[in-house]
Amino acid sequence: MAVGRGRSSRRRAIATVEFALVAPLLLLLLAGVLDFAMLLRTATCAAYAARAGVEFGSGSSTASSNYTGIEAAALNAAPGVTGMTATATRSCQCSGGGAVSCSGSCTGGMMIYVQVTTKVTAPTVFNYSGLSFPSQVTYQASMRAQ
Repeated sequence: MAVGRGRSSRRRAIATVEFALVAPLLLLLLAGVLDFAMLLRTATCAAYAARAGVEFGSGSSTASSNYTGIEAAALNAAPGVTGMTATATRSCQCSGGGAVSCSGSCTGGMMIYVQVTTKVTAPTVFNYSGLSFPSQVTYQASMRAQ
C-alpha cells in the first residue's frame, strides 16, 4: 500500500510542476487575446462614431457646415470610449467632378461632401515594446450631403 501512495504523490508533484511551467504562457496568451479584443472593440466604436457624424452632417447643406454638431454626434455615438477625438471637414465639387470652394458656384450644380475622422488610443493590458502593436486607431468616413 505504501508503494501506491508514492506513485500518486509523484504524479501530483509532476502535474504541479507542469502547471507552474505552462501557466505563465497561458496567461501571456490570454493577455494578448484580451488586448486584441479591446483593440477590435475600440476600432469598431471609432468606425461607428465616424459614420454617425457623417450621417448627421449629410442631412442637409446647413447641417454639413455645423462642424460642432457633427463632431458632437460622432463623440456621442461612442459613449464608452474615452479620449476619442472627432474632426469634421466639408468639401465641394461641381457636377463635372472638379473641386470648388463651398462658397463658390457651379453651372451644373454643386455637390457637398462631409468627412469625419475619429482618432482614439486603444487601452492595452501589457506594454509591447518589442512588437509593433497598433494602439492608435483612426477611422475616416465620407458621405455626400443631401
